Amino acid sequence: MAAPPAEGYRREGGVVLVELRLSSLRQLFNSLDPAPFHEQDLDKDAEAYIVDSAREFALAEPMKLVLHLPRAEASAAGRLETAAHNYFAYRRGVVARELKAKLAEGRNTLAIALVFLALCLALRQTVLSLDPGPATHVLGEGLLIVGWVAMWRPIEVLLYDWWPIRRRMQRLDKLSRVPVEVRGAD
Repeated sequence: MAAPPAEGYRREGGVVLVELRLSSLRQLFNSLDPAPFHEQDLDKDAEAYIVDSAREFALAEPMKLVLHLPRAEASAAGRLETAAHNYFAYRRGVVARELKAKLAEGRNTLAIALVFLALCLALRQTVLSLDPGPATHVLGEGLLIVGWVAMWRPIEVLLYDWWPIRRRMQRLDKLSRVPVEVRGAD
């Protein structure tokens, strides 16, 4: 499924530009992160802007992150690309672990739900064999319904819940390789 063309973004040679105008390099990074420059976390607002921008167009559409910095700070160009790539690769790893945990949750809840369904079906058969009256019929149908309702969550997790996590992981993977260009601004 392709996203509609991104609007409101400049393009250069068919490449969508995600641009950030910064008055200082410090605006890009989390000031409380004591890690070395190339391993620092991005500022939450900067990260949100970049990720939200990337979400607006298809994964296959080429993009470039353009940082407009004062000329005095524009010399950090190569290190900024490495820092951005490291950060988004790290975030991709976090989301990959989240996906793995979600799928494990789905498998675990499926196993539990299948055992519960089997118990409900066995109990239903037992109840229906005792007395073919209306009360046992209602109880038997209730057990059947409860058994299938227990399957709701595993089905939800295994069919639907993991797709958004996978898309987020793909987007972060793309951002971990996106070209980063620093342009000096006055």
